[in-house]
Amino acid sequence: MSDPVTVIPLPQPALLPVEGSAEHFPVRRVYCVGRNYADHAIEMGHDPSREPPFFFQKNADNLLPAGKAFPYPPLSSDVHYEVECVLALKSGGANIKAADALDCIYGYAVGIDFTRRDLQGEAKKLGRPWEVGKAFEHSAPVSSIIPASRLGHPAEGKIWLEQNGKRVQDGDLNQMIWKVPEIIAELSKLFTLAPGDIIMTGTPAGVGAVARGDRINCGIDGVATLSVEVV
Repeated sequence: MSDPVTVIPLPQPALLPVEGSAEHFPVRRVYCVGRNYADHAIEMGHDPSREPPFFFQKNADNLLPAGKAFPYPPLSSDVHYEVECVLALKSGGANIKAADALDCIYGYAVGIDFTRRDLQGEAKKLGRPWEVGKAFEHSAPVSSIIPASRLGHPAEGKIWLEQNGKRVQDGDLNQMIWKVPEIIAELSKLFTLAPGDIIMTGTPAGVGAVARGDRINCGIDGVATLSVEVV
């Protein structure tokens, strides 16, 4: 049977490179976990107690592969960096048990959740969704993906971000309120996860504003690093 004819050209798939390989990881959806480090929850004015996790989404085409500059977005004068550990799923399902969750992971990366904080803050005050502050073009730079078959499943390790050579975020993966298996299990109660899904797992304290000309370097020790210029 021939492929269906489309009335417009098919959108190009979002692809992330796999470290040390000519292969790429095709992205289906991008999920993000909010306030998953206690010190970040405090700095954002929230109670860091272990409340149920909450999630929001970016779009697959919001991802910015490594090596490309981040263009400062329009309609904002307060864009913040947030370094995050990124999961790439090779399988999924609904109501996944935490004990089985790591089997769903293809690999790991480091990413940045750039946020139009002023627009996000306005949306919060009005009780509106966050997409205007989170899901804009190029808002999620991500490093190459390192397969778990080579890396394993890191439960600890320094996660950090430097702005123009100054370290401004400095945490550890073991400080996550909801750990990686729990994140996958809880998210799969709300959505049916599938191969190609990306999960950004939250950021430690120290978030702040960027300006054009800034050089952002970030990483997770033993996993990956990422460099981004703000233009």
